[in-house]
Amino acid sequence: MVADAGLLTADVLLVAFAGGAIGAVVGARAALSLSGLTIVVGEVGNFLTGAATGSPAGTSITALIGYGPALGPHVAFAGGVAAAAYVGRDRSPDASFSYHRAKDLSTAIGARSDAMLAGGAFGVLGYWIATLARTGALPVEPVMFSVVLTGLLARIAFGYPLFGSISSGLLDMTPYQRGEIRTALEGREDDQAGTARPAVEPWTPQQYGWQRQAVLGLVVGVFAAYVAYVTASYYLAFGIAAASLLFVVAGQEAVPVTHHLALPASIAALSLPGADPEPVLLVGAVFGVVSGLVAELAQRVVYAHADTHVDPPAIAIVVMTLAIGLLTGIGVFDQGLIPAV
Repeated sequence: MVADAGLLTADVLLVAFAGGAIGAVVGARAALSLSGLTIVVGEVGNFLTGAATGSPAGTSITALIGYGPALGPHVAFAGGVAAAAYVGRDRSPDASFSYHRAKDLSTAIGARSDAMLAGGAFGVLGYWIATLARTGALPVEPVMFSVVLTGLLARIAFGYPLFGSISSGLLDMTPYQRGEIRTALEGREDDQAGTARPAVEPWTPQQYGWQRQAVLGLVVGVFAAYVAYVTASYYLAFGIAAASLLFVVAGQEAVPVTHHLALPASIAALSLPGADPEPVLLVGAVFGVVSGLVAELAQRVVYAHADTHVDPPAIAIVVMTLAIGLLTGIGVFDQGLIPAV
């Protein structure tokens, strides 16, 4: 496969640099939605042509573009996240975005040379980490493992605190619910003068909270398991969920983020022994719910108190794929991880 055959050769790394730079130009969320759209086209094409055989086709659009070195989340999304962290250090406050500007993943940075270089560098780093994770047979989904690691590395590289400033309990979101402002809290300074940053900044305010995440996970988990069951595609439900971020980028902020619910449910559904629909839908529901709760925990620990974006969905996918691998080891599932693209 082109996406994997070259591993860390110059041509593939050049593509990854371009992909990361594109993520910087259009913004991380737009880059992830483009990845999702590309995956949908590739997976539907595989299904309609009879190429879907229970594992991703090696020469599919998914393998080469949507989840590969051009637009893969570990490349384009990671590049956009890093570029946002880079330019967020000196971006002017914006009344339409009350969080630290380094967390703004929806606003396109545009053709700013230094931001493109930062995004491109992290695109290469993201591809490199994912490739090493795959070749080293780490028991987690390598692309999302890379997204998590590059997010943390960008936070360190551009001079941000690793976990931010914690004014209340690590898991406590009530300061946001009370409308507390960061600059009004004793001993805290706002590093973006003129802003009124919330004391705690929930990832995706439209869906944070244990109950909402659990119910959303149930719904998306069942949907994703069904899509996986009828198409034998690990990626189609993920692609649909990622593509829906276009609505968020377009200003429909009530639309939830769901790709982290879809992917574990799809993997679990296709890893079950047998082919009866009832257990498939049940396991999809369970994995959707648990993945939503893991994402909620992750956003409280690594996002809400910090200044840059470290991706809670990617953390959830890493944790859930590790769980699937462990369940495979004890015989619950037939297969632990997605076959490599």
